[in-house]
Amino acid sequence: MKKLIQFMIAIVLVSAVLWYAITELNSAQGYSGGNTLTIYNWGDYINMDVVEQFEKETGVKVIYETFDSNEAMKTKIEQGGTTYDIAVPSEYMIDKMIKEDLLIPLDHSKLPNLGNIDDRFMDLPFDPKNKYSVPYFWGTVGIVYNPSMLDGKEISSWNDLWDEDLKNEILLIDGAREVMGMALNSLGYSLNDTNKEHMLEAKRKLDTLTPNIKAIVGDENRMLIENEEAAIGLVWSGVAAEIMWENEELEYVVPVEGSNLWFDNMVIPKTAKNVEAAHQFINFMLDAEVAAENTEYVSYSTPNKAAMPLLDEELTGDERFYPPPELTEKLEVYENLGKRNLAYYNELFLEFKMHGK
Repeated sequence: MKKLIQFMIAIVLVSAVLWYAITELNSAQGYSGGNTLTIYNWGDYINMDVVEQFEKETGVKVIYETFDSNEAMKTKIEQGGTTYDIAVPSEYMIDKMIKEDLLIPLDHSKLPNLGNIDDRFMDLPFDPKNKYSVPYFWGTVGIVYNPSMLDGKEISSWNDLWDEDLKNEILLIDGAREVMGMALNSLGYSLNDTNKEHMLEAKRKLDTLTPNIKAIVGDENRMLIENEEAAIGLVWSGVAAEIMWENEELEYVVPVEGSNLWFDNMVIPKTAKNVEAAHQFINFMLDAEVAAENTEYVSYSTPNKAAMPLLDEELTGDERFYPPPELTEKLEVYENLGKRNLAYYNELFLEFKMHGK
């Protein structure tokens, strides 16, 4: 028993020494628990140079983690293992997180740079009056393709992808909403359709696309298309812009039947430990020069109107990536479909993926 007690005391002493050493190290670097900010964002979705600039200007240490889906992000925040101070969900997930009381209302008095955001990206249905979220980037879902690999063939419609000449030429995003939405739009339905017969019809149509599909992938689609290993990709507009920067022969189109208009916004989760620094960071990212620098790196469309004059006019004048209001008004924002409908979307998408194996 005496040896056990001595062992326990030794563990306590070692733990105390380690805690003291870590505390002193953080102190020496100018950081402490009170001035650390934990950010949860999509992969490769920020210029780390601006993050370093924020750290230098404020003395706040940024811990940066990434996720690959809205659902994974929400689950981890709900579990509460890591107390994220900022997250960057998409519009339908913001609506869901508001309804499930997972977000903290923003203090707009601490966000003077909010006036830099274009009015058409404010006060949207998923977050009226932007009580919980601030626009970060926006864009569309469409088709990037290589005309030289298609003998000059042009693509303007979702239905063009079912052409028998496109066997083994298409890369799809590994996302149920994007792929099911594509199929629903190709049939003339809304990408938020919850009619089970329509959803099943969309899945059956997707099954007939299988011979043309080379792979269903994540971020690898950039490399595969750049290397001309596939002629066509279902992509987000920012990914298309990055690929086209490397290969100017590529084209990007939002199909005539319609598509998704998406928004990613910055929010403060309910479990945040540093709400003050979270507001500081959001306001910092809304600065015109910071937003411009971040946009040049990320390549997605910025909602920051004050940053627009600081960007290359060749970029901001490209209607493929900065479509005019008359086009964006025809596109659809993903809606929160509810657990049952979303589960059915995911079930059908999984069946479709298994169909080609």
